[in-house]
Amino acid sequence: MDKEIMMEDRISSRRLTVTITKIWWERIIVHIDLQLTYADESLKGEKFDVYAVDQNFHAKARFKQTIVDEEHIRLSMNMTNPGNCECLPMGSYFFYVCRKQEILAKCVMAHELVPEAENVSRSFLHNNRTRGYLVNFYVTEGENDLPLLMHIMDAMKVSMEQESNGEIVKSAVTDPAIKMKKNAGRMRWKAYYHGQVKKYKDRQKVIMFMTEQSDTIGTNLQAVYDRMCERGLDKEYTILFSARPASYIRQARSSTKELLHKLAQCDMVFIDDHVPLFDWLTLDKRTKLIQLWHAGAGFKSSGYSRWGHLGCPAPVSCHRQYCYGIAGSRQIGKFFSEVFGINDDQILPTGMPRMDEYLDEAFREKKTAELYEQYPMCKGKKVILFAPTYRGKNRKTAYYPYHMIDFQRLYDFCGEEYVVLFKMHPWVSEAVPIEEAHKDRFVDANKYPNINDLFYITEILITDYSSNIFEYSLMRKPMLFFAFDKIQYSFSRGFHRDYEEAAPGKVCYTFAQIMDALEQKDYEYEKVEQYVDKHFDYIDSHASDRVIDWILLGNIPEDIQKKLRHIEKVNQRLPLLNFSALEEEERS
Repeated sequence: MDKEIMMEDRISSRRLTVTITKIWWERIIVHIDLQLTYADESLKGEKFDVYAVDQNFHAKARFKQTIVDEEHIRLSMNMTNPGNCECLPMGSYFFYVCRKQEILAKCVMAHELVPEAENVSRSFLHNNRTRGYLVNFYVTEGENDLPLLMHIMDAMKVSMEQESNGEIVKSAVTDPAIKMKKNAGRMRWKAYYHGQVKKYKDRQKVIMFMTEQSDTIGTNLQAVYDRMCERGLDKEYTILFSARPASYIRQARSSTKELLHKLAQCDMVFIDDHVPLFDWLTLDKRTKLIQLWHAGAGFKSSGYSRWGHLGCPAPVSCHRQYCYGIAGSRQIGKFFSEVFGINDDQILPTGMPRMDEYLDEAFREKKTAELYEQYPMCKGKKVILFAPTYRGKNRKTAYYPYHMIDFQRLYDFCGEEYVVLFKMHPWVSEAVPIEEAHKDRFVDANKYPNINDLFYITEILITDYSSNIFEYSLMRKPMLFFAFDKIQYSFSRGFHRDYEEAAPGKVCYTFAQIMDALEQKDYEYEKVEQYVDKHFDYIDSHASDRVIDWILLGNIPEDIQKKLRHIEKVNQRLPLLNFSALEEEERS
């Protein structure tokens, strides 16, 4: 067992004073600005660590830092993942500035900031809004220097009606029984799974491609599997498959039993979306779960990035089990790590495997010919692709407000030069209301299986918050963004970055603005190249190879491995830090 690291209390020397000048939030990330005042000039330029220390004098998290200058530091902490892929535990925390094993200062509030302390507190509702993860800031009473105290609580929602009629007492008795009954089936499945794990504990080189979103394997999964076969790795590995629409259709017991039987055999499981089963089933330690997320990089928040919104994950969920995820570049990896509640360096910039086929020139020529055969009215015309995301909470309620489109003005604009393909999100079941008189210039392409193919013949893409811009950007063609409900969408779904700055094209808030932009050819096209530079480390047909080489075969680039080892070292060291030297100060 590793030895405790006893921290030394040097606060009374007053060599350093640290004042909090600002607290502000960016989604689930709290930022705290510090001003450092040096009584000992020799401390300038030193590297400091800032820890959140609980009332038992144990460090539970270390803040990330941005050095502004010698006298100013910005602290940042993701409350759903301060570094160990778990929420910061319940408790009360002071913030201490340390140099190696010396505790130099306790963070205190600037006097003018004290009235704002409670205003920057936050409540993140989860579990269908029945629980709340509360982050509260206080100034400690009875002390002259105003130390900041952060209190974390994960509370159960109780209504006033429950409180008044005694239902709290009733629920305290009945809820455990209800939960036990509800979870009895899961407990049996867990027992079955772990029994199967013991049965297959010596089996090696078994992998599975799995989705719970559809009855067919998704494009990223398919691309990696196909490439494995091309490289002959299907002869070296036992490859299993599981494709079920379990995220929205109840599955038979026999189906779940078969899936658990397969999972128990696996060394590695590749998925391409959220798997509800893994919200409650923890995979055996020998099984690595790899997330080949189906989307590139759009704007809308999901997972932990939208914590506190309806439909967000619980503190423990499927996402926490990912060993690695993938992204198009290192710059955008942070968007995915925030969604999954894991660390930035666990997101590997392999690129999207489905893009391999998309970027293949022979495939492009073949698909282009097929598209002109299927949609002959597009040949010789400029194609506008109208492809927004859905509105609504989920697959069952998904829709698009077609009344927001001025079909007549769009039709008149087309003339003999343009045609419009409408490709709605797959969850939108209502057909596009194209009038008979418009069918010579408008086409409902909803039944076409792969939107990426349509990009080959598209001249202008009109979308909103969809991640389809990721693939389309590589066509180096203009985009327009119809964001008529940006405020509502931002409130309900949230954005993980500034929408106007990140959109690779002109943002319009009315359909009249969309039409003006089309008529004036005002696309703000320069944003496309900027987007491509940021989102793609590789523009080639080898993303599947990188997934295979880096993840399956274990050949992750050394610089990434070094960062992964560093965060592992930090996480191992943190529980060993003992701040009990502060106990006497707290008593006094």
